[in-house]
Amino acid sequence: MESKKKVLLAFSGGLDTSFAVKYLSEDLGYEVHTAIANTGGFSDEELEIIADKAKRLGAASHANLDVTGDYYNKSIRYMIAGNVLRNGTYPISVSSERIFQALAIIDYAKKIGADAVAHGSTGAGNDQVRFDLTFQILAPEIEIITPTRDMTLTREYEINYLKEHGYEADFKKMEYSINKGLWGTSIGGKETLKSEQTLPESAYPSQITATEPETLKLTFTEGEITAVNGKEFSDRIAAIRAVEEAGAKFGIGRDMHIGDTIIGIKGRVGFEAAGPILIIAAHKMLEKHTLTKWQQYWKDQIGTWYGMFLHEAQYLEPVMRDMEAMLESSQRNVTGTVEIQLRPYTYTLVGVDTPFDLMKTDFGEYGEVNKAWSADDVKGFTKILGNQMKIYHNVQKRNGKSE
Repeated sequence: MESKKKVLLAFSGGLDTSFAVKYLSEDLGYEVHTAIANTGGFSDEELEIIADKAKRLGAASHANLDVTGDYYNKSIRYMIAGNVLRNGTYPISVSSERIFQALAIIDYAKKIGADAVAHGSTGAGNDQVRFDLTFQILAPEIEIITPTRDMTLTREYEINYLKEHGYEADFKKMEYSINKGLWGTSIGGKETLKSEQTLPESAYPSQITATEPETLKLTFTEGEITAVNGKEFSDRIAAIRAVEEAGAKFGIGRDMHIGDTIIGIKGRVGFEAAGPILIIAAHKMLEKHTLTKWQQYWKDQIGTWYGMFLHEAQYLEPVMRDMEAMLESSQRNVTGTVEIQLRPYTYTLVGVDTPFDLMKTDFGEYGEVNKAWSADDVKGFTKILGNQMKIYHNVQKRNGKSE
């Protein structure tokens, strides 16, 4: 008897991938194996529930691939160093996760000898490109199957298909597509599809439970978060989770991102990311005290490009390693503690304490006292500084022109 072809499906337990298990096995005749690449968004209990779903749907096997460590070491720490917020708003939570999920899935597909790899992305989003591009580069010999995209399926069609094939679930919970990871949670569907609407309070997975202001102190060592409110963390992932917990109860880090997709259309997604928003805000303030003007300027340029390349599936482009080297080098003096006051929906950066503070020097105090130069020094400096502009305006005047 001819054996079935083996396909590995990137499985989240959501509607699209649940449909794909049934469709790939019952309609296309594949031996379906599933795997979830966890980037820090799932508890052990949630992973067990997802594994049970895969089994009930008929998967031949299921694997949990924990890539949280790689995700932090090879991406998040550089996004912190670069203060990466797409369009000044979104900490590219899902954008960066998908790359590491794709890397893990294709590596596992090769290990189990899969003939094909599948994902549940639609044809109207960014994720299809992130998965496809990574798979094509690292395993061009493995076929890529994408039923939701190729068949242009609606959520209603997939729900009806699953019901007809005997799969029961709480389909009401699938009204929103929620992607949770270490670096934030995205919420898509319903209101996010309308330019004039926003998400209701109930759509956010975390609810506000704190109303009285609290103080949060974040300590960084060479750009990496190492303590929260004085408690030291050797595990950076645990530190990020502690910040998330502190901010999420105030509803901090909620917003709607409107941006340009890889495929050229505009897209909207809601998100909550208390940890990333607070860490990046604190880190950026600390850098203002510890970096020179030109360090900040060029690092801002690199951070913007690094975030854009991550968002647009270019993680395997070698220039990314060059940018990471610059970002890492820039953090050598970014050490100190930042105090933040937390309140419902917002926060205030109070101040910093760092041994590398470029404000605390013997050269002078801004707007107060000059200690390292004289009044005559400033007069001479200002005169020379203005030479080029004086020459320009003199030539304009001589030729009868005015600005």
